[in-house]
Amino acid sequence: MIGKAIRLERIMNRNTGRTVIIPMDHGFTLGQIEGLGDMPKIIGEISDGGANAIVLHKGMVKAGHRKHGRDIGLIVHLSASTALNPDPNDKVIVCSVEEAIALGADAVSIHINLGAPQESKMIEEAGRISKECTKWGMPLLIMIYPRGEGIDPRSPVAIGHCVRVAEEIGADIIKTSYTGDPETFKKITSACSVPVIVAGGEKGDDIETLKSVRDAVKAGCAGVALGRNSFQRENPKEFIRALCSVVHEDKSPKDALRK
Repeated sequence: MIGKAIRLERIMNRNTGRTVIIPMDHGFTLGQIEGLGDMPKIIGEISDGGANAIVLHKGMVKAGHRKHGRDIGLIVHLSASTALNPDPNDKVIVCSVEEAIALGADAVSIHINLGAPQESKMIEEAGRISKECTKWGMPLLIMIYPRGEGIDPRSPVAIGHCVRVAEEIGADIIKTSYTGDPETFKKITSACSVPVIVAGGEKGDDIETLKSVRDAVKAGCAGVALGRNSFQRENPKEFIRALCSVVHEDKSPKDALRK
């Protein structure tokens, strides 16, 4: 496990045991969206803001990773689907663990949607990827959500089920939705043996976003993975600095936003 431990230190703050990850894999799903047009520029702003790691698809690594700013952890995303697909929740594997190693990845990530029609296939692929990660000493981030017909995406029971599935498959870090309630989320994080981080979703108000992050951290969350909620800001670097202050320094949202 020493390889995993060394690589995990590149994406987790060793002093706080928390992380701020900025997913930037949205182009595959949504196309040429706002904020991801100039990858070297935005990655430089994100790294200068103090984020611990970014998430990229394999083809975008050469487009900008580590060309500007301070060093930053690299997570290569192995799963993909597009918004044009009749079933956007059907994630398929488009990259291997070995490819990610060759690209210099510090970790890999995969996506599972529990309750989707192709759930069984995604779980099967996750099991295979987990085995490969163990073989190569590569940390595995599993992004897992309750998504399907008739499923409440904010249900504490459903989110807890997602976390347990990811933990049992072999995740080293789990990314999922925040229940919106510290008490219910605390029950989920306290029952899990690996770090749980929360997703950010679409862009929201600065102070409200940071309040939600603060509440999640107080509920045992080990950090956040904010994509559009970070790189689509007017000043991504300053917002990420504030975000890191909330996650790693336990600052209040108002104090974190003060320059």
